[in-house]
Amino acid sequence: MAIPGPLRRIFDYLPPPGCTLAQLQPGMRLRVPFGQRQLVGVLLAIADCSEVPEKKLRRAQALLDSQPVLPEEMLNLMQWASRYYQHSIGEVILGSLPGLLRQGREAEVRAEPLWQLTPAGEAVDPATLRRAPKQAALLQMLKDHPAGLDAQALNQQHANWRPSMARLLEKGWVTIGERDFGALPLANIPSPDAAPVLNLHQQAAVETIGASLDRYQCHLLNGITGSGKTEVYLQVIQKVLAAGRQVLVLAPEIGLTPQLIQRFRARLGGHIAVLHSGLSDRERLDNWLACAGGDADVLIGTRSALFTPLPALGLIILDEEHDLSFKQQDSFRYNARDLAIVRAQKAGIPIVLGSATPSLESLHNVAQQRSQMLLLPERAGEAQRPQLRLLDIRHQKLEQGLSAQLLNSVQQHLDDDGQVLLFLNRRGYAPVLMCHDCGWHARCLRCDAHLTVHQGQQQLRCHHCGSQRPVNPRCPDCNSDSLHFMGAGTERVEDVLAQRFADYRVLRIDRDSTRRKGSLDNMLAEIQRGEPVILVGTQMLAKGHHFPNVTLVGMLDADYGLFSSDFRASERMGQLLLQVAGRAGRAERAGEVLIQTHQPDNPLLHFLLRHDYEGFSRALLKERAEAQLPPYSHLALLRAESPQTEAALQFLQQAKQQAAIIQPQLLAFGPLPAPMERRAGRFRAQLLFQHHHRGELQQWLARLMPQLETMKSARRVRWSIDVDPMEMY
Repeated sequence: MAIPGPLRRIFDYLPPPGCTLAQLQPGMRLRVPFGQRQLVGVLLAIADCSEVPEKKLRRAQALLDSQPVLPEEMLNLMQWASRYYQHSIGEVILGSLPGLLRQGREAEVRAEPLWQLTPAGEAVDPATLRRAPKQAALLQMLKDHPAGLDAQALNQQHANWRPSMARLLEKGWVTIGERDFGALPLANIPSPDAAPVLNLHQQAAVETIGASLDRYQCHLLNGITGSGKTEVYLQVIQKVLAAGRQVLVLAPEIGLTPQLIQRFRARLGGHIAVLHSGLSDRERLDNWLACAGGDADVLIGTRSALFTPLPALGLIILDEEHDLSFKQQDSFRYNARDLAIVRAQKAGIPIVLGSATPSLESLHNVAQQRSQMLLLPERAGEAQRPQLRLLDIRHQKLEQGLSAQLLNSVQQHLDDDGQVLLFLNRRGYAPVLMCHDCGWHARCLRCDAHLTVHQGQQQLRCHHCGSQRPVNPRCPDCNSDSLHFMGAGTERVEDVLAQRFADYRVLRIDRDSTRRKGSLDNMLAEIQRGEPVILVGTQMLAKGHHFPNVTLVGMLDADYGLFSSDFRASERMGQLLLQVAGRAGRAERAGEVLIQTHQPDNPLLHFLLRHDYEGFSRALLKERAEAQLPPYSHLALLRAESPQTEAALQFLQQAKQQAAIIQPQLLAFGPLPAPMERRAGRFRAQLLFQHHHRGELQQWLARLMPQLETMKSARRVRWSIDVDPMEMY
């Protein structure tokens, strides 16, 4: 039995009262006693005997399912992931289930509310509701979709539609029916859109992937930004659906899923399910069950959707495969990209990894012939690559991070009715609040970090632990009122642009401005209308968005990744720079990209200026090979944290000694304080293990982990192991 908890073991129980062994199957949920609590566990196997004496075995309390909620292939995948990432099997399995199933709720699809017009409503002309425009819009939508609309379809069109819909219900013009998820095609799609004509490279990619639908093959779809990777996905998916199979599509962030859903629904005639953290518990369960029951043809989701059962799975697509968001950074620290490849291997189906800037690991796999490269070197349609230029901002006066050259270009593109995107990967108003008289800085009391000024809320916030407090009116050290905001974030840049370009709309898109449900969709819809506008944002704007009217992209700070202690920083800098640049010139109008830098002679930047990501990645791979860093070796990072710094270091030192006994040839670096030593009031340290052979590293970790659990020093710290770490924070 897999039980949710940190212990790396399974537990034996006797069957529930009145339950025979014939009724039990692996993958079923049972309610079991665990200490003084009652927990929901998942049955892994049935045995005639146990290593635990029968008199000590406890009896399960109840069987919760008549059929397994997890099929055998998913249990096998989760057990493999538990072993590889050295994580508790209970947390892996139970953590993959929707929250309501973890609570013991029934695995049944809820009837879906469906809003439809009554005969009286059909007789009403929406044009007569001039004083109630929202009601008129809803009435017209329902007239356009006589089969009815569900809440998901209504949410896409109206952020706050329920009050107006209530008025229509009161008038008797609308009624609420019900349907199951799989009972009808999605009602908001009248008919699929026609597929555009593919260019030669797209057609070759579709044919190559289509020829491998009966076996495992990993395809790396390496297409420049705007080259039509999504169109390749869609045409391959149509082949899979025609064969009666299901498709899993993984996107790195919630912000990209609405666009994928909209485009997929406009082209595909089947049922599309969605899974991401923005859904309610009920919505997640309904979509999960629709996939597991075979009612959904396509599942689009973020990394956790990888663990959804799909009985007829025929293809996996992972968009923006290089993105760090596919790596879980806490608890069960898995990489969805790597696990998706394992799932495809076990299922004997193809997987497509798509990116304009592939990860070095994926490029290395192509070189080792583990993957097949498919190139899309041209932009789709008539669009051309944007021109990239470096702006040397040394010795220049900047206006909140904006050079005079960049501001002049912004004005020119707005005058030409173009849209402008300015990228700064730093949210808030200013990263530092400093006293000009004594040098005091506002710092977090719980972290080794400065507090970020958020001017709109008049708050100082820590972006690491979430603590916040009001902005200081005076210096707490010298009582001076000479407090200055140092540096600029997206909020401050927005203010400057709003004052300088008062005749144009300025939209800020970051985590702060898109907290409210529907706010991001509303801003993206405004951008798509094509009117001149200035966009200011963080990484949320850099990935996957199609803005056909953006003609100028400005990067305010391209130097952040050139001097980092993280060996992956240069790779991420190059990927992000080209991804942001790819938002420009995606339609008929030419695009321009201006990159502000204090390092105009850096050779890596000049690779990127020529759109030479191949040369850029080749140079980085050469450095990695010389230093024997991934992908030429394999890492595991042992982390520990404690209210006392000595406890974390002592535990890691003992772990290093134990590791040396098990495997003397293993390289171990540390223990050392983490780059941010104190976070959320706890001191953090880490120990890095390195080995040239992945399998031997796994064997060694499997021997070390049980011993660490028994060490007395482990009881004084929180510790975790991160296999194939992506960040050394």
